[in-house]
Amino acid sequence: MSKVTVLTMAMAVLSTSVAAQTAMKPGLWEMRTIKHVMDGRDMMAQMAAAQAQMQQMMANMPSGQKKQMEAMMGRQGASAPNVHRICVSAEMAEREQPVVVADSKCEPSNVSRSGNRMTYQIDCVDHGTTMTGKGESVFAGDTVAGKMDMTTAGRDGRHSMQMESQMKYLGADCQGLKPADQSARDLQRARRGK
Repeated sequence: MSKVTVLTMAMAVLSTSVAAQTAMKPGLWEMRTIKHVMDGRDMMAQMAAAQAQMQQMMANMPSGQKKQMEAMMGRQGASAPNVHRICVSAEMAEREQPVVVADSKCEPSNVSRSGNRMTYQIDCVDHGTTMTGKGESVFAGDTVAGKMDMTTAGRDGRHSMQMESQMKYLGADCQGLKPADQSARDLQRARRGK
C-alpha cells in the first residue's frame, strides 16, 4: 500500500471526525468509507480486492497464526472492507479539536460551523507530502457524514482525491479497542524511543 494511500485513509478519519468533535460521545464509533476516488479512479474496488486477498491469505494460515492476525486487526479497529472502528475517550469527546493522524503535522484550518454543518480547510506538509483541500461534515445525533476534496504532492507525484465517509456511534463500550488518543500517544513515545 503506497504512502499516499495510507495518508488518504487517515484523512478519511479526519474528514468525519472534525465535525464529530462537536457532537461526539465517548465510546465506540464505526467509520465507513463510502467513496474514495484518486486521480479519477475508484479506489473502493482496489481496497476491497486487497481485503479479499488478505482474507484468502488468512484462510491458508495455521490456526494459531490466523488467531494472532485476527487479534491484531481487531486491536487496530478493522472490522470489514472499508470499515474501521475508533474508540473515542471522554477527553477526545470534550475537545473542540479534530482527531488527526498520530504523528501528523496536519491540523484543519478555517474551521467554521453553521447549525449541524462544519467546513474546514487542510493546508499542510506531512512526511514530505503537501496536502491542500477542503472538507465538510454534517452531524445528526449518532451519525456524522463527511466529504473531502484534496490534492497531495510529494515524492510519488501529484494526486487528487475525493472521499466520502460516515461515522456511526455503536455504544459506550469500546470492546477492548484502545482509545485513539492513547494509541497516538503510544505511537509518539515509541517513535521518540527509536
